[in-house]
Amino acid sequence: MKKKLLLTLTLFVMLFWVAACGGGEESTPATEEPAAEAPAQEEQAQEEPTAEPAEEPAQEESSGGERVKVRWFVGLGAGTDEGAIPPQEEFVKRFNESQDKIELVLEIVDNAAAYDALATQIAAGNAPCIVGPVGIRGRDSFKGAWLDLQPLIEKYNYDMSDFDPAMIEFYQVKEEGQLGIPFAIYPSFVIYNKDLFDEAGLPYPPAHHGEPYIDENGEEHEWNIETLTELAKKLTVDVNGEDATSEAFDPDNIVQFGWMNQWTDARGIGTFFGAGSLVDENGNAQVPEHWREAWKWYYGGMWKEWFIPNGPYGGADFLQGPGGPFSSGNMGMIHIHLWYVAPWALGEADFDWNLAATPAYNGKITAKMHADTFGILKGCPTPDEAFEVLTYMLSKEHAPELLNIYGGMPARLSLQDSFFQQYQEANFPDKTDINWDVVREAVAYADNPNHESWVPGYQETSDRLNQFWDKLSNTPDLDVDAEIDALVQDLQKIFDANRE
Repeated sequence: MKKKLLLTLTLFVMLFWVAACGGGEESTPATEEPAAEAPAQEEQAQEEPTAEPAEEPAQEESSGGERVKVRWFVGLGAGTDEGAIPPQEEFVKRFNESQDKIELVLEIVDNAAAYDALATQIAAGNAPCIVGPVGIRGRDSFKGAWLDLQPLIEKYNYDMSDFDPAMIEFYQVKEEGQLGIPFAIYPSFVIYNKDLFDEAGLPYPPAHHGEPYIDENGEEHEWNIETLTELAKKLTVDVNGEDATSEAFDPDNIVQFGWMNQWTDARGIGTFFGAGSLVDENGNAQVPEHWREAWKWYYGGMWKEWFIPNGPYGGADFLQGPGGPFSSGNMGMIHIHLWYVAPWALGEADFDWNLAATPAYNGKITAKMHADTFGILKGCPTPDEAFEVLTYMLSKEHAPELLNIYGGMPARLSLQDSFFQQYQEANFPDKTDINWDVVREAVAYADNPNHESWVPGYQETSDRLNQFWDKLSNTPDLDVDAEIDALVQDLQKIFDANRE
């Protein structure tokens, strides 16, 4: 049984990457990250009491005494691949056999057609009740369609004490309410190449959030963007062995870089300096000032201080690895999510690595978050019954069953110890020093609003952002402020065209 579990954990890591990336390759240093729907990992269920509502939701049977049907729609995230379908069907069967008042009906739609299919059902007044697993991007593709769960949480006295308060707040949306209960999460952090640090004679970055960085001279520095920048320069080396702090450094012949926010977009890089949104409180386009500073910092790192690979360097052979630039062994540090700590990315790495804390900007740490959950649509005709199903799915007893299907770190605090132990045994059995504590700590610094949250004209906005970032990545000597101002003007046109 144990061997079967370990094989399953490893398999789902691979399945997530394929589903999330769609087989594509990023060509610029910072492009759209894999969809935050479901990496793949997970743990066995623990034999602990389930966290069910103190009072069972009312169950209204039809006049014929038949079970109340609750439809569960799968397709916006993970769950549509062939290997995931049988265990989902088995999960539904076990639920239906566990009681005699609700019939859970599974509807699986291929991801390529799922968005249109769900939109059609909602428009026709035939919406399913439960949708998921779904991440923030998928959820906000149907903005305004989700039921506020807070009244049901209060009605049935649902116990939320097993979740980090930051993750409960993560699913709270202004004017919409509590749109989800935490399920699978993927915090972000720094991954660093220990061998490159050792080669340069540099101490490793802090293992815990809020700790100082102690340099090679024993002096303490706040672990912030400024300290990170100086450290990244020392880890950026040219063909002659000169680092980016040296006057003799040759930026035209770099063979090793110190830093990268790997596999993210402009919003993700902005969030490195703090949470924000492209939409102001009146629904107009904006770029938060700290995002402007983040983009200027990153552009300077690519084209002036040379510690971040720009577009041309991003395509260089020496930065190609199975898990992107970091796995090539020629990148000192990156910032990325938990789903990256996986065999496809790091299992084949021929260097030593570990995890470290996200640095602060202006005294505040923000570790952007990917997270999946299940939502209930407003069009659900039986919300109480749907909530009973939802609490069954997310309970201590049954959440691990679904996590084994979809992957992800359990949001329940009581399940996390077993997850890390089993995940390491399954995927990195010979590496005993992985700093999992920093992953747990990162939950408290999740970005809210999330970097994948709703914007008007989502696809048009995303295209314009990608165009903006592609220009920054591939063009030296730009007036970045002017480019940002032009971006805001274009986003405003998109927002105006998409107002209801």
